[in-house]
Amino acid sequence: MIQKSSNLFQRAQQVIPGGVNSPVRAFKAVGGNPLFMASAKGPYLFDEDGNQYLDFINSWGPMILGHACETVEKAVQDALGKSFSFGAPTRREVEMAELIVQMVPSLEKVRMVNSGTEATMSAIRVARGFTGKDKIIKFEGCYHGHGDSFLISAGSGAITLGVPDSPGVTKGVAQDTITVPFNNLAAVKVAVEANAGQIAAIILEPVVGNMGLVPPVKGFLQGLRDLCTQQNIVLIFDEVMTGFRLAKGGAQELYNVLPDMTTLGKIIGGGMPVGAYGGKKEIMDCVAPAGPVYQAGTLSGNPIAMAAGFAMLTYLNEHPEVYAYLENLTSKLVEGMQANLAKLNLAYTINRVGSMFSIFFTPDPVTDFESAKQSDLALFGQYFNSMLRQGIYLAPSQFESLFVSIALTDKLADQYIAANLAALQVIHQLA
Repeated sequence: MIQKSSNLFQRAQQVIPGGVNSPVRAFKAVGGNPLFMASAKGPYLFDEDGNQYLDFINSWGPMILGHACETVEKAVQDALGKSFSFGAPTRREVEMAELIVQMVPSLEKVRMVNSGTEATMSAIRVARGFTGKDKIIKFEGCYHGHGDSFLISAGSGAITLGVPDSPGVTKGVAQDTITVPFNNLAAVKVAVEANAGQIAAIILEPVVGNMGLVPPVKGFLQGLRDLCTQQNIVLIFDEVMTGFRLAKGGAQELYNVLPDMTTLGKIIGGGMPVGAYGGKKEIMDCVAPAGPVYQAGTLSGNPIAMAAGFAMLTYLNEHPEVYAYLENLTSKLVEGMQANLAKLNLAYTINRVGSMFSIFFTPDPVTDFESAKQSDLALFGQYFNSMLRQGIYLAPSQFESLFVSIALTDKLADQYIAANLAALQVIHQLA
């Protein structure tokens, strides 16, 4: 029964564009109407009709400790009585920045903002200000928020001038954005050579979570690092998803490749709205009031968000066993899925890095956006709805990663694997 969710969606469409405040929530990619959530605890979501779901979105990553984690909950409660916002510096902002700099290998200074989008927009502006150059390179399928510079498609040619991929993005902005295929170092080199002396920054998700989960091929990240060093280009890792999730120091620690700048979000707010960007001292000292590149925010460093994030990061910093647990549990999930595919003689692709994973309904390797798009989207929609009927809540899009929290147990992992087998049987009419 989802009557209350259906009624809420009808009401929402009258006052909210599309009935949702972020497009993927609308279930358009999988069919049906979105579920409206009322509460969550540990590994579970509960919708307005009282239905329970095992959650594999975890608020798109930040709930690494599970929903309503007592450690984070207590920190928020302690902060609530001291005011929701000051508009002035606080001790917790300093402590939070010190902790982030301690945990993330490449960071020397960091600036708090209010979202991942704000972090990436700011990082690009700072990179342009620092280098005095205008153009940026991004990768097809990498999502960096809804800033104008990131909503660009460059067509088939790596050096073709971009055209706006969303109405409202001007051609002028598009002309400063060059898009190349992910995991294709040769295409990056061609783009850099064709725009010699004009590239301010290369930005990417070091492990992509926005075309489904796609890891970097061997040598790709180091190749970008070497190229940026040679060409005086600022290398930016967008670790909004991967930061503090794949390792204490994020993907850059996992792959031992250090960017010049890093953008962060999700986990550093413990579920509260927050973001951050940081990098080398000489770059970050370009940011006002230390330097000429302006960026500001009334709610930046919000005390409630800082309290939640500090509690979350402190826990992760003091309990490195979290990452071993997540590695083992997610490995069990993926191995179970692969065994199910073998049992049914199916050849689909599963990608995983740490506690992030995706299944693609294609037999071919998925290494970039073009190969990700070969997945059978109709089949994914059927799979999603079959899993949902079994109480498993997945991302309602083929092009999103799934996330595991430490609230998930071995027994619940077995429940997921069994549901996966049943869903595969259903969609292939083998039940």
